[in-house]
Amino acid sequence: MFENLSEKLEKAFSLLKGHGRITEINVAQTLKEVRRALIDADVSYQTAKKFVVDVKEKALGKEVLTSINPSQLMIKVVHDELSQLMGSEAQDINLDPKFTVVLIAGLQGSGKTTFSAKLANYLRKKYTSKPLLIACDVYRPAAIDQLEVVGQSISVPVFKNLDEKDPVKIAQEGIAHAKKEGFNLAIVDTAGRLSVDEFMMKEIKSIKDAVSPSEILFVVDAMTGQDAVNTAKAFNEVLDYDGVVLTKLDGDTRGGAALTVKTEVNKSIKFIGTGEKMDAIDVFHPNRMADRILGMGDVVSLVEKAQEQFDEREARKMERKMLKNQFNFNDFLKQIKQIKKMGNFKDLLGMIPGMGKAIRNIDIDDDAFKGIESMIFSMTEEERNNPKIIDYSRRKRIAGGSGSKVEDVNKLIKQFSQMGKMMKMMKSGGLENMMKNLGGAPQNFK
Repeated sequence: MFENLSEKLEKAFSLLKGHGRITEINVAQTLKEVRRALIDADVSYQTAKKFVVDVKEKALGKEVLTSINPSQLMIKVVHDELSQLMGSEAQDINLDPKFTVVLIAGLQGSGKTTFSAKLANYLRKKYTSKPLLIACDVYRPAAIDQLEVVGQSISVPVFKNLDEKDPVKIAQEGIAHAKKEGFNLAIVDTAGRLSVDEFMMKEIKSIKDAVSPSEILFVVDAMTGQDAVNTAKAFNEVLDYDGVVLTKLDGDTRGGAALTVKTEVNKSIKFIGTGEKMDAIDVFHPNRMADRILGMGDVVSLVEKAQEQFDEREARKMERKMLKNQFNFNDFLKQIKQIKKMGNFKDLLGMIPGMGKAIRNIDIDDDAFKGIESMIFSMTEEERNNPKIIDYSRRKRIAGGSGSKVEDVNKLIKQFSQMGKMMKMMKSGGLENMMKNLGGAPQNFK
């Protein structure tokens, strides 16, 4: 995400390299490129103009420390302003301790149904909520079926009433059912609607009035850019919603909506969708996003994702094996499985400081460990348990069985050996520490 913006901002900052200090002359040239990068990212002209004026004022007003060069100072100022532009701090969802109703609204095709299930899954795990999904899209063919499919994938039940065509009544019935059956969270999935459709906008307002939601979330496709901001304004006039959800942020998006929706609509982005899987949902942290846009990585989010998959008992077991030099390819497969659960591999690598630029133009498959897994699966049980016995003839057989080259097998075994040494040096051998050193992770062999 934001690859084009990151690249253009990097070029803008490079204009300051070689200068001993920031002056009005050299900062003007840099900020001209910053403004151009923002506009190219689909940020409105007025917002981009105000942004660079604020940056210029703060940059020229700072005394440059001897340890900081002009380029680094400018990056720091731009980082702080980007974070401010996107809302400064993460905003949590409003939950009622007794019973929470979340109303989901948005345009057609924005990803509301999928997000509804993702949110149910997220809140169940984080807050031990007992969620019920309520199907109120009576217009789109197969909308209810889709909600049931995604609900089943996360084992969350769906309330529906195929005999009722009034979504307001369905929402009321669903919430009554949720309270009766002991659910403490009801997520109401509504039909997509255009802001210019007066009847449909009145309908979503009627649903809001009928169910008195604790939280209203407006879901928008990040790939629609500045149009997303304009739509967000129109929906907010009717619903006065609590927060925005940006979906498809993993796609080829320019990022204008993420950068300006807070400023132009005065509503915080609360969640972002970063993939199709049910766990591909993140709380939106403006400061962390600013880090990533400027190539600083996002180690905090990386470690948080690792902790979600972190099994302390398994980690202690792994640590004992490594201390005894018994870490083998079966153990390695377990670690790979945990990493894969954390999400898109290129996205994870991008969270490591300095890695974003290195992988910017590299196409990394979602299943980046597929080649490695194929080679390990081609090993015998004895070879997995005791990698030291894998001589040339065995490597040749493993390469043939996995559709790889002998050179690929050699690289895997070499990197496995290096990883074993690295992990042995750690005081704790869990996934969290492993992810902090992900820069030494194996390459994808294909």
